[in-house]
Amino acid sequence: MKLTEDTRLLAGRYQIGKLIGRGGMADVHMGTDARLGRRVAIKLLKPSLATDPNFRLLFREEAQKAARMAHPTIVRVYDAGEETVTDANGIETQVPFIVMEYVDGRLLKDIIADGPLEPREAVRIVDGILTALEYSHRALVVHRDIKPGNVMITHSGQVKVMDFGIARAVSDNSATVADTSKVLGTAQYFSPEQAKGETVDARTDLYSTGIVLFEMLTGQPPFRGDRAAAVAYQHISEAPLPPSSLNPKVSPALDVVVLHALEKDKFERFQTAAEFREEVELAASGEVPTRKVPAASDFNATLFGVDPTAAAGSESAIRQLSAENTERAVRTQNRPPVAWIWAGIALLAAMLVALAIWVSNLPASTIGERISVQVADVIGQQYENGAQTLQDQGLTPSRFDVANDEVPRGEIIRTDPEPGTRVATAQVVKIYVSQGPASVSVPTLSNLGEDAARQALLDRGLVVGSTTTENSSTLPAGTVLRSSPEAGTVVQEGETIDLVVSSGLVTVPPVTGQPISEANSVLSALQLVVVARPDYNCSGLAVTGQSLPPGDHPQRSEITVTYCAG
Repeated sequence: MKLTEDTRLLAGRYQIGKLIGRGGMADVHMGTDARLGRRVAIKLLKPSLATDPNFRLLFREEAQKAARMAHPTIVRVYDAGEETVTDANGIETQVPFIVMEYVDGRLLKDIIADGPLEPREAVRIVDGILTALEYSHRALVVHRDIKPGNVMITHSGQVKVMDFGIARAVSDNSATVADTSKVLGTAQYFSPEQAKGETVDARTDLYSTGIVLFEMLTGQPPFRGDRAAAVAYQHISEAPLPPSSLNPKVSPALDVVVLHALEKDKFERFQTAAEFREEVELAASGEVPTRKVPAASDFNATLFGVDPTAAAGSESAIRQLSAENTERAVRTQNRPPVAWIWAGIALLAAMLVALAIWVSNLPASTIGERISVQVADVIGQQYENGAQTLQDQGLTPSRFDVANDEVPRGEIIRTDPEPGTRVATAQVVKIYVSQGPASVSVPTLSNLGEDAARQALLDRGLVVGSTTTENSSTLPAGTVLRSSPEAGTVVQEGETIDLVVSSGLVTVPPVTGQPISEANSVLSALQLVVVARPDYNCSGLAVTGQSLPPGDHPQRSEITVTYCAG
């Protein structure tokens, strides 16, 4: 496909618009989904990243993981892939792209550039970031690149974290700190384990979040330098200053939280996003958090998104191996006689031989049926039916609801393990069930022009329905009075929203027979231009006539009322 300025269409579907952002590894354009008619953001990654087949494979896998995450604090990923494009010289290159939710707001890095944030606002924003991380870590997705450039703040103040999964594909394709800093933008938000090239997990994201909180409170990151390697060295070896030393508005309680998040040893810092958020909220209330000794269950690998064997070679293991002899337990019990040891070995060998003979005499089909079962194909079924089928097989179904624009609500999208896989009885089978299109709230449309209101609905993935007119004394013709459903109502993407707009007319009521003061008050409230004309041939102060008959008339019309003044 050849992309020109006139026909920049990706995957035959996405129209590329103006450039709205530029980074070290990608350019971001505003775009339009021609199929659904909604505004999107299109991230075009550097063609140099697509030269490695390993990157392309990782990129697709991580983009698929990110697309499965539907949460209000996470920028949705709608589509991803790579396009073969031809430049002006006829040279073909691969351009990886990501189609994301368009967020109307400002990058957090641009907000920080205006100066330190108020502590209360910084706490609110970091609370949103940690909420997003808690959701992603439960889905076993580690971001790896939390920084202000990957956080958007909408005009209504909502926090949106983006680029989940993309940093994994890029960092796994990079060999050194220098390479990583080139594609990820900056080393200022590295964790010590990233700087040392060690295995990372969810606690890496929490360290980077601590850096972001420090920068929001002070206007600058804790570690700076001319070269990425110099900054990485500071992450490993230098202690950060308390934020209050740079901004007196920061409380001692927030100092404790920030320094806890920036511990060099990942076993000493926060272990989960929920723990981090709890202490931030506690500090915001004015109470100084107390350090807690992590329980053994805090180190559950499922919270970190890594294999437990990744702890091999960690700092704690190295410290244990290097311990002085005096620190190790001293054996005081005498060894049993050698004969007992050999007798025990002989007994164990005999038992193993007997077990092997017993197993070999069992029919193969009987063994397989007793210890394993083949996962049934329940894709496309309603959850209740599919779960019952798996339970009948002796398996344990576990439900996960995910947003999906194509599969009807309540229908099973996929299972993990996949259908046909042979697993042990009582195995937990994850069932991913469609909850229909993602939920959105109806935006506030009153006082907007009809075109602007339509665009606001399209940006939310909503469909514009019927438009009716209604008289209004204040809003000009074509201005939205209200919507149905009303603003703030939570609906699903693709739902139809009806508009009521001003007709530009005002309904003039009958005022004949009313006191002149009352008639003047009623007509003036309708923003009509009232001209009072006295009639000296009758007595009293009642209105005897009006120049505009009751009914619909243009806004701000002039009306003459005649009243008795005899």
